[in-house]
Amino acid sequence: MSFTTRTVGQPDTLDYRVFIEKNGKPISAFHDIPLFADEANKIYNMVVEIPRWTNAKMEISKEDPLNPIKQDTKKGKLRYVRNAFPHHGYIWNYGALPQTWEDPSQTNSDTKCVGDNDPIDVCEIGEAVGYIGQIKQVKILGVMALIDEGETDWKVLAIDVNDPLASKMNDIEDIERYMPGLIHATNEWFRIYKIPDGKPENQFAFGGEAKNRAYATEVVKETAEAWAGLISGKSGSSKIATANALLGNASSISEAAAEEVAAGGVKRAAPVTDQSLHKWFFISGSKI
Repeated sequence: MSFTTRTVGQPDTLDYRVFIEKNGKPISAFHDIPLFADEANKIYNMVVEIPRWTNAKMEISKEDPLNPIKQDTKKGKLRYVRNAFPHHGYIWNYGALPQTWEDPSQTNSDTKCVGDNDPIDVCEIGEAVGYIGQIKQVKILGVMALIDEGETDWKVLAIDVNDPLASKMNDIEDIERYMPGLIHATNEWFRIYKIPDGKPENQFAFGGEAKNRAYATEVVKETAEAWAGLISGKSGSSKIATANALLGNASSISEAAAEEVAAGGVKRAAPVTDQSLHKWFFISGSKI
């Protein structure tokens, strides 16, 4: 599939939207992109919402038709994450797996908390910095369970299949082997990132432990099943926009209607970036 982006408005404004296109036609970032890029080999599609090192809290809109990516707001103001030393912005490419949903009516048997009503989050740990609306192909390595205001907020740990380390990384222990300190930094980032805004430290289920790939893929499977119930109308909230361009169900809209939703948008080519400037170097203290 050929995915591109179409932008409406300017970054850092309330009107800014990034729509996903397939073959030049607007589609839903939430519902139309398949969860799997290659199901047989367990390769998933990931929607990049927030590129590494950036601060704007971008997210797939659950309420807007075709679910474009837009910046979150609070009390009418755009939201940004603060730089909590030693971190700058988001320390991974952050985004979501399409066709997943954390059901707020279901209590997870392990975390004892309900879902957070969003697509499941992904921290993509490869060296290349993504861009808003990029569709990366990733493989899952593990998952952490953030507990955010009484809700389970899963954080899937994954790596771009095109990353130089992807062939060597197959499970959670490989992250520490090849990227020493990143799991600890991830735990710390999620615990402290709201503190500069006057909120308490976040908590994790499982004592902060990152669960392995098998556990993570089961969690993703459960959220995919929950999404299937949502998109079929068997469960979910009327506040979630289920309009789509490709599924051929009761919520599908015509190509002309999809174009109207994204009217005024400007097609954007993938940015050209010197990725060597953004490469991580993981230096183990034991080797110094």
